[in-house]
Amino acid sequence: MKKIIVMALLALSLTACNAQMNSKSQVMGADTSQVALRSIQTRAFDTTDQKKTIRTVIATLQDLGFVIDKADENLGTVSGTKLNGYALRMSVTVRPHGQKQTSVRANAQYNVTAVEDPEPYQQFFTALEKSMFLTAHDVD
Repeated sequence: MKKIIVMALLALSLTACNAQMNSKSQVMGADTSQVALRSIQTRAFDTTDQKKTIRTVIATLQDLGFVIDKADENLGTVSGTKLNGYALRMSVTVRPHGQKQTSVRANAQYNVTAVEDPEPYQQFFTALEKSMFLTAHDVD
């Protein structure tokens, strides 16, 4: 009888250890995917003019067909919605990055689901990079 109890306790402890290892690997996998997503969502630009960057973000979103819902220059945030047969919401945050750069991070949502596909982010940042270049060189 003691042998059965000892064997049951041993089996239970091994199962608990295995579950703990699986949880750890799941958390580590989630952290890796969040880091990858953040790298898709963020770009740094060689400017310290946050106000000009926010205005450029607004113009870029409008050029891409977004309607600006909110913009707060003090917080460095802009959000817009694109209605083109679907509802895509983009929120953009502009923050200082070091002493010579500004960081721009975009978060897209389709309905209530976060967009993890890199394509909308690439389209936004490609257009923003062109706009930032034109703005920096005072080309209208």
